[in-house]
Amino acid sequence: MRRSKRYNSDVTDSQWEVIKHLVNYKRKRKYDLREITNAIFYLVKTGCQWREIPRDLPPWSLVRYYYDQWRDQGLIEPMMHRLRGIVRRQAGRKTSPSAAAIDCQSVKTTMLAGAERGFDNFKKVKGRKRHIVVDTMGLLLGIVVHAANRHESTTAFTLLQKLYKRFPRLKRIWADGAYMGDLVEQTKTHFGWILDVVKRRGQGFQVLPRRRVVERTFAWFEGYRRLSRDYERLPENSEAMVQLAMIRLMLNRIA
Repeated sequence: MRRSKRYNSDVTDSQWEVIKHLVNYKRKRKYDLREITNAIFYLVKTGCQWREIPRDLPPWSLVRYYYDQWRDQGLIEPMMHRLRGIVRRQAGRKTSPSAAAIDCQSVKTTMLAGAERGFDNFKKVKGRKRHIVVDTMGLLLGIVVHAANRHESTTAFTLLQKLYKRFPRLKRIWADGAYMGDLVEQTKTHFGWILDVVKRRGQGFQVLPRRRVVERTFAWFEGYRRLSRDYERLPENSEAMVQLAMIRLMLNRIA
């Protein structure tokens, strides 16, 4: 039975048509899979605790069960990649990008956070870093979450490995000065990509060409309260929450 009350985070009929075949919707269930999906998006959008999911949505324990299943079975990331391809085609672009931008964002964790925490001396933040690569439209290509005290240049290689062979047209990745050093040569040697470091000129705020796109993506994430801090015990949950936020963003574009 459909709810009479709707939430802003709910998927529309047209959006559900796009993703329903990606989550095995055909099997009969006591609770509508679309409503379970809506509950997950509600949590990401509002930042509520699992137990505080509204009672007119499926039980929180069931919603958490499906979220864990989708994460462990690797369904969330492929869904994100599929939707990104649709958005790119609608914009008249090829599915695989030829250029990208890389950056990271330090975020505070809570006292419940578990592994992979540290102190970022530069940003004065105790928590984790969200290390992301986006295409020129700002759409997420890959993410790695790690302790905030680990420098970008030492962890970027792990992130780039996740992208290797997934994007055959990728040739160039723009980065800031933090990625200078051995990583430039390693990227060329191992992946055949050009890591183009865009440096600042002078002091003060500057809009760096080709790099503002990744900063805009971080700004989009501010609309999802679950991402205002890193509330997750495990880094893989942190990565999944960012991917779910990107999925919701792209569904809005597709609709």
